[in-house]
Amino acid sequence: MIICGNCGEVFRRVHWNNRGKKSVVWRCVSRLENTGLFCDARTVPENQIEQMLVSAINQTLGQKNTFLATLQENIENVLSRENNQPLIDIELRLQELQQELLKLASSKADYEEVGAEIHRLHNKKQKLQLESAGRDDIKKRISDMSTFLMEQSTSLTEYDEALVRRLIEKVTVFEDKFIVEFKSGVKVDINEDNSE
Repeated sequence: MIICGNCGEVFRRVHWNNRGKKSVVWRCVSRLENTGLFCDARTVPENQIEQMLVSAINQTLGQKNTFLATLQENIENVLSRENNQPLIDIELRLQELQQELLKLASSKADYEEVGAEIHRLHNKKQKLQLESAGRDDIKKRISDMSTFLMEQSTSLTEYDEALVRRLIEKVTVFEDKFIVEFKSGVKVDINEDNSE
């Protein structure tokens, strides 16, 4: 969920013992393991990440109307991409080809070309169905975020792991800021001085 803005690797949670002082920090995996990438990304204390996530959620709550308008636009974009006509057309063509295949097979004619087209259309149909399922997932995430925003009346005062996992898609760590991407597609920049 936490990504390095320098090299694109994930950040990993680490129990740190720095000169006798124990703490939990997040570090780029490229700094912890030999990934073949050199990365000098900063180490971020866990409590700073938690505070930053609370700030991002509160910023979203504070600008509820703006974010709801963005969510509505995202929903409209998803819905406009949704068109079941290609699936209907493929299904009709498959029925025609299956009839043709039966005729060719009963007359002992060559039906390899028809069989290849049926196979190609089945693959295309499966791809379209997967895309449709992906759009349904996006619509659900956008709807969940919209419902959450409508129900919240006050700001968060402390970090809530379950809420963060429900709302946040990923966090990208840069040297001077974080970019928090919500599952709804909304992005919030949190500058270093805003999160402390």
